[in-house]
Amino acid sequence: MPELPVRKVGIISCSGEEMPEGTISRLATRRVLETLQPERTVTICLPLFLAGGEGERAFARHYPTIAIDGCEKRCAARGTEMYSAMPAASIVVSELSSRSSDELGTARRLSDQGRELMQATAVATSEIVDRLLGTRAPIQIKTSDSSASPAKTVVSCSCGAGIPVKQLTIAGRETEVAALPVIYQSWQSACRMPHQGISAEMLKIVKVYNPIPEDDEDAWKQAIALDYARFCSEKE
Repeated sequence: MPELPVRKVGIISCSGEEMPEGTISRLATRRVLETLQPERTVTICLPLFLAGGEGERAFARHYPTIAIDGCEKRCAARGTEMYSAMPAASIVVSELSSRSSDELGTARRLSDQGRELMQATAVATSEIVDRLLGTRAPIQIKTSDSSASPAKTVVSCSCGAGIPVKQLTIAGRETEVAALPVIYQSWQSACRMPHQGISAEMLKIVKVYNPIPEDDEDAWKQAIALDYARFCSEKE
């Protein structure tokens, strides 16, 4: 097989919800994708990857992939190796710092130390991208400007397009939910139907890509359940 040209590096992050290190891995991944290396990295959709998405698995077989895991279980790295190929590099957040989980905050809200570790994880990942691609890209960290309208960032997916998003009305507010169309398609293909009471399980996957305040979880769960039911009825 001819060697494919290396144009992008894939990043697959832990989806653990039980500890702050899982949150750090996901936020660090987004920092690399959106700010540090936006033109040179793509994200691999972990739920679709594990569910059998051939496009995701093919990318990880032929292009360098970095796995970012929260703990020593290395779920992202092991899943990549099991279904595609050994990652080109692997980062374990808990091994980057001697701080205990308690010092990092919670999975819902990181402490100052947790945010510092998130930034350190993102920088370490960005440096690996430079090494894998053999060139160094300038790092431009965006600063917030309250007087300016926030720019809409598209995170590239391994298929070459942006992660699909869907607008939902949640708690009376129009909300853009990332990765929802892909999650719907994956679950419907697996014959997971709305009447099976899957909204809580689906919410866990949605939280991989979307920050959801704890107080709003019930509203998100209800909105997703209703929308998924509509999606399935339209496909019948």
